[in-house]
Amino acid sequence: MTETRLRAVVVDDEAPARSLLKEYLGAFPDVEVVGECENGFVAAREIPRLAPDLVFLDVQMPKLDGFEVLELIAPGPAVVFCTAYDEFALKAFEVHAVDYLLKPFGRERLAEALQRVRARRSGAAVAPATLTAAARAPGSFAERLIVRDGAEVHVIPVDTIDWLEAQDDYVAIHVGKKAWLKQQPLGELEAQLDPKRFVRVHRSSLVPLDRIARIEPYGKDSKVAVLRDGREVPVSKGGYQRLKSLM
Repeated sequence: MTETRLRAVVVDDEAPARSLLKEYLGAFPDVEVVGECENGFVAAREIPRLAPDLVFLDVQMPKLDGFEVLELIAPGPAVVFCTAYDEFALKAFEVHAVDYLLKPFGRERLAEALQRVRARRSGAAVAPATLTAAARAPGSFAERLIVRDGAEVHVIPVDTIDWLEAQDDYVAIHVGKKAWLKQQPLGELEAQLDPKRFVRVHRSSLVPLDRIARIEPYGKDSKVAVLRDGREVPVSKGGYQRLKSLM
């Protein structure tokens, strides 16, 4: 029985590394390289368009690292990480990578990785929160959020966020007069952020402490947080207690 052909994309910011891997893959008749990407932004755009079966993904790249790319394409193709840094190995397997190739690797090691890919063509989907958490050291928190908007990818520094607002299955990330929608529950996103900086003031709102100018009464039993730019965010009783403990 003929094996199903594997359509692969190679993602690496170093051209020699991409060329060498493509040369190695040329020795496997059931593998077709359908694309290559020189950085994470290109990968986030091209992988959904090309819909490959397999991605060879570098970990440390400028602008977007491999784990952030994986968040943007999940659930998606099987992933084999390729990197010169072994400290990411455990994290890679935590996010269900099929294999982890430590550079420099040879044809035999690549053949082993391809065998694993063939054996596990249908992997379990992993939540975006799990993917991004895997890239951080224990006890550390996100410094930026990644949002896909059609073919575009936005990198939002956490320090620029005014507040986050739950909208059904999405979170609206408010920055100045702009807002980006990220498909993720607010609770998952909250777990990525420093609880000393971000406070859940309401079941649908998460606000950075340094954006709050004051708390004002609103109606009989409710309050609002007035932000430094004058916008108002509702505050629940529980949220008010959390604010009092931190402010």
